Amino acid sequence: MELPPYYTSLAPFRKLFQTGLPILTWHSLGPRPRGARIKGLYLSTGLFRRQLEELRAAGFHSTPLPRRDSDLSQPARIVLTFDDGCRNVFELGLPLLRETGFRAVQYLVANLIGRTSEWQAREGGVAEPLMDAAQIRDWLAAGQWIGSHTCTHPWLTHLPPDRAREEITASRKKLEDQFGVPVRDFCYPYGDFDPRLRDLVAEAGYQSAVTTQAGVNPPGTDRLALRRFTARYASRRLRDLWLRLRAAWRTGAIRLVGLSAGTPRPVRGFRSNQPHPPGAQKR
Repeated sequence: MELPPYYTSLAPFRKLFQTGLPILTWHSLGPRPRGARIKGLYLSTGLFRRQLEELRAAGFHSTPLPRRDSDLSQPARIVLTFDDGCRNVFELGLPLLRETGFRAVQYLVANLIGRTSEWQAREGGVAEPLMDAAQIRDWLAAGQWIGSHTCTHPWLTHLPPDRAREEITASRKKLEDQFGVPVRDFCYPYGDFDPRLRDLVAEAGYQSAVTTQAGVNPPGTDRLALRRFTARYASRRLRDLWLRLRAAWRTGAIRLVGLSAGTPRPVRGFRSNQPHPPGAQKR
């Protein structure tokens, strides 16, 4: 069975999660604000609760980011991560993490603590309030973890080497100085990285770094290029299409034909969302 490109529930991923360390990532919890550019960054607390409860019922337990290769082969272990340090994760997510017994890593943008996700506004979206220092201390006191997400959340591959090094190195020192805990884990903003950046992360002393590349992490995985699945809601477009097809099939309005021919036949009542070829007229 082909896997979904993102994580909504455990069922499609259960077998895969037995082959290596799974890491899930979220960004924001709660209602999606008007004007949000990337809708998939927001998850309802109801779905977040169901995802945690499902993992707990399946016997999964939180684990920190891996420090050695053997950490990638522990059964029923999962790493939960949040990117950006959004305040809504502290307000809405921490109670659910406590309730279900899970621990998570919050990747913080060191220069923007207590401010907003300014990079989202610059890109035409909505700037989210970020956790302040007191909330981060409460997050740590609750048994959760923190990591670095650079100083300002830039596209690192677009920066000169010296500036990229500063973003990676200074963010770690600022977080350690401010909160008095070791910061060993790094997250590439936008999942944007290359071998040069990977080496800068190693030079800065980090023991793990996560990307946005989908997949699990079997033994032998580079711990400075760890894969993750983004956790989000199911695509409404695909879900609605499936519900309509299922209803039509049950009522006999359509029948499945030509499945072995390799060319799908149109279904009455459905219109393609694909762009029309150049020069073609819409009907």
